[in-house]
Amino acid sequence: MSRSHISAEQHAAYHAALQAILRPAQQLLAGGGSALDAVSLAVELLEDCPLFNAGHGAVFTHDETHELDAAVMDGATLRAGAVACVNRVRRPVRAARAVMERSAHVLLVGAGAEAFAEECGLEMVSPDYFSTEARREQLRRALATDAAVLDHDGAALVFRAGASGAAPLDEGRKLGTVGAVALDAQGNLAAATSTGGMTNKRAGRVGDSPLIGAGTYADNRTAAISCTGTGEMFIRTAAAYDICARMAYAGMPLEAAAREVVMKVLPAMGGRGGLIAVDAQGRLSLPFNTEGMYRGWARVGEAPVSAIYADAVEGFTA
Repeated sequence: MSRSHISAEQHAAYHAALQAILRPAQQLLAGGGSALDAVSLAVELLEDCPLFNAGHGAVFTHDETHELDAAVMDGATLRAGAVACVNRVRRPVRAARAVMERSAHVLLVGAGAEAFAEECGLEMVSPDYFSTEARREQLRRALATDAAVLDHDGAALVFRAGASGAAPLDEGRKLGTVGAVALDAQGNLAAATSTGGMTNKRAGRVGDSPLIGAGTYADNRTAAISCTGTGEMFIRTAAAYDICARMAYAGMPLEAAAREVVMKVLPAMGGRGGLIAVDAQGRLSLPFNTEGMYRGWARVGEAPVSAIYADAVEGFTA
């Protein structure tokens, strides 16, 4: 994301949203809550915020529909659950957790995933609940170029065309996924990820977010990881698991392993994006190979911090 197209109002809006999501999850952990509950809560809040490409405010497919993906993983047990290509579950991450906790499976897709979510009593909505006019305008512009584009790429088309309304930052290179990772007081790790995918994507396309080991992974022995970026490259490199494997088998620290994958492995294949990670000792890593990545972190007893660009001086503390 380039600084050249960000206004003070846009900057403040994203920091405010990140802070509003960090604080409840931090309070949950401070009260002895589990890492699994913390990441679930954070991602649910992100799914409800139209600034981000997940849940309400998700991007459109080529067929002018929504297809949402989500995953959750418990590092204590290596249990995982995921859903893909759903368009009636209000909070897809809840459906992913239900798959983990209430089925014998890891990944359910499409109508089968929605039927399961409904059986579990999860809130269902009409597909148009996820739509916003800003996302529809992104699709119109993407259709004119006949290309599938990532979240920021689609918004860039709108921004450059002079559409009304504030575009989120420089919309040339934003990658659209939300996620959370956490370490709780019991020493357990968890990760969760949710996304609407790419604007103008082919119906039925599934990215890395719901694929365990690609865009989401958690193991108490190493780290919890949630990724965002060009999903096909994260799938081909099994990016999230690769970091944990480097830690487990080569003895690499989290930061070194994460940077190796994000700064070397992915770019070598044309992969753009980044990830958030926390290891079993509470060390954080948030590398990205783009100009910026919306991110935030909160430790119990400390003020939450949110950031967008690479330099630490622009981080915001509530």
